[in-house]
Amino acid sequence: MAIPDRYKKMGFTKVNVCKRSPRPKKKMMVLIKDGEKHRVIHFGDASMGHNYSPEARKSFKARHAKNIAKGKTSAAYWANKCLWAGPSGRKKSPPKSQKHKKGVR
Repeated sequence: MAIPDRYKKMGFTKVNVCKRSPRPKKKMMVLIKDGEKHRVIHFGDASMGHNYSPEARKSFKARHAKNIAKGKTSAAYWANKCLWAGPSGRKKSPPKSQKHKKGVR
């Protein structure tokens, strides 16, 4: 089954490939095939940078483990795969307001 035209207009050429989201509050989006239907999942908070340190990666994976386990229909699964993928993942710094350590003044 080919990708429907409405998704091609959004810029999708393949299924299960992450790309930038046009939504102002989301970072990324992906087109998935759920049974016979296609769905677009938007994920990632655009207003937040990410701390891609090993500790932050471990914390994210522990915090979202149940949602990641739900598979390709879960936004957490795609955030884990595209944003928190490992040392070769994205390197965007957090915004200046987020660079402080919590609990330390």
